[in-house]
Amino acid sequence: MRVLFIEVDTARAWAVSSLGPAFIGAYLRQHGHEVCFFRAGPDESLAEVVERVRAQNPGLIGVSLTTRQWLRARDLVAAIREELDVPVVAGGLHPTFSPEQVLASPGFDYVCLGEGEACTLDLVRALEEGAPTDSLLNVWKEGAPRPSLRSPFEPIDALPFMARDLLDEHHGCVHVSTQRGCPFPCTYCGARQFHDLYEETEASYGRRRSHENVLAELRQLRQEGELAYVIFLDDTFTIHHPWVKEFCRVYREEFPEVGFSLHARVETVNERMLHQLAEAGCKHITYGVESGSQRVRTEIMRRPVSNQRFRDVFAWTREAGIMVTANYMLGIPGETRADLQETLDLAEELEAFDFGYFVFYPYPGTQLFRVCQAEGYLPEDYLQLPANHRESILRLPHITQADIGEFYDAFTALRERVYRGRLDPAFSEEVLARETQHVRDMAKIM
Repeated sequence: MRVLFIEVDTARAWAVSSLGPAFIGAYLRQHGHEVCFFRAGPDESLAEVVERVRAQNPGLIGVSLTTRQWLRARDLVAAIREELDVPVVAGGLHPTFSPEQVLASPGFDYVCLGEGEACTLDLVRALEEGAPTDSLLNVWKEGAPRPSLRSPFEPIDALPFMARDLLDEHHGCVHVSTQRGCPFPCTYCGARQFHDLYEETEASYGRRRSHENVLAELRQLRQEGELAYVIFLDDTFTIHHPWVKEFCRVYREEFPEVGFSLHARVETVNERMLHQLAEAGCKHITYGVESGSQRVRTEIMRRPVSNQRFRDVFAWTREAGIMVTANYMLGIPGETRADLQETLDLAEELEAFDFGYFVFYPYPGTQLFRVCQAEGYLPEDYLQLPANHRESILRLPHITQADIGEFYDAFTALRERVYRGRLDPAFSEEVLARETQHVRDMAKIM
C-alpha cells in the first residue's frame, strides 16, 4: 500500500517535521510498503492541498498532530475527504489524548493511540486484505469501542532508523532521538502521560537505545554525506549519568568534528558532566526554566528545584563553553503578577544566550488540563480556540489577559536588548533596526 504522511504547518514551516511519521514510515518500508510525504505549507489553500494529495494517489493518509496543529489539520482533512475517498489515521499527542474529539470530526477514520509503528502496519495490512479494522490494538476506529494497547516496542534497537526523507532536514543538520519516555511528573507536559497511558500493559514506556545503535545511525548519515551537526531531541538527554558518560566517550572518539545540541534539566547535570559533554562536542543546551517562582514550580508544576540551582547550572554551562538557551512560561494556572515578575527577573539574571517565552496552554492529557477543567478555567468553546502561545485561552482568577500581554511584551523587549547588546556598536542603525524587527516578528509567531 502507498501511505502518504502530511506535515501540517501552522504559522510557519518549522525546521524539522514530526518524528513519528519518520519512524513509522521506515517501519512500513521495512515491511514492503510505499511511503511518501509532503508539508502542507501555512500559505497553501485547502484546494491546493487536496490536489497535492490527489497527485500522490495514496491508499492511506497519516497525520501526526500536536494540539497546536489540530485546527488546521481538522479543516484540511475535512476538505480532503470531501473530494477523495481515502481513509485517514491521526496520531501524535493530540489524537492520543483527545481521541473522541478527533474521531468526531469529519474525515477522520482512525486514531492511533501511543506508539504507531506496529499498529500502523496492522492497519495497512487489514486495509489491503479487506479485513476488519475495529479490533486492532492501539487503533481506534470511528464508531468502534476504545481498543486495548500492545506493550511498547521492544527491543527499541530493532526499530529501523528514521526515514530522513520524511523529516525535511537541511544542510546536514540532523535530528536524533535516543530514548522514549520521560520519568518526571511535570503537570504541564504531555511526555509523562505516555507512561500513564501504558499502565494497562504492565510494561515500562521508558526505553533507551544502545550507544552502538545510536552510533550506527550516525555512521550511516555520515556515509550518505548528511552529517554536519546533530540535534538530540530527547526531552531530557541527561537522565542516566552512566549512559551519558559512556556516550561522551564513544561519540568523541568517532565524531570529533560533529557538534551537537541537547535538552537537559538543571536537576540532571553537574559541573563535571557539563565539561564531559563539552569535550565530546556539545555546543548548545536548552533548559526549561518555566517559572521564576519557586512556589509555582514546586506547588503547581511539580518541579521542586531552586532558583539558585538555575544560577549555578547556567554559570557552569557557560564556563564549559556551551551555549545556553532557556524556556519560560507565562499565564500558568495559580500564577500571580508577582510570580510573573519573578520569572522576568530571573530571565534577566540568568543571561541565557537566547530564550523562548510562551503563554501556557492546557494540553489534553496533562494534569494541569484536568485542573483547568475542574476549576472552570477552560471556556466552553476551548476546542475551537488556537494554541498559539501568545494569548491565553483560560479564565484565570489571579491574573488577567492584560497582565499576561504586558509581561509577554516585557519578555520581547528583554530579547530585543539581548540581541542588540550582542551587535557591534559600529553596525548601522539599519542593521540594528533589522535585528530588532526580527525579534518582534518572532514574538508574533511563537
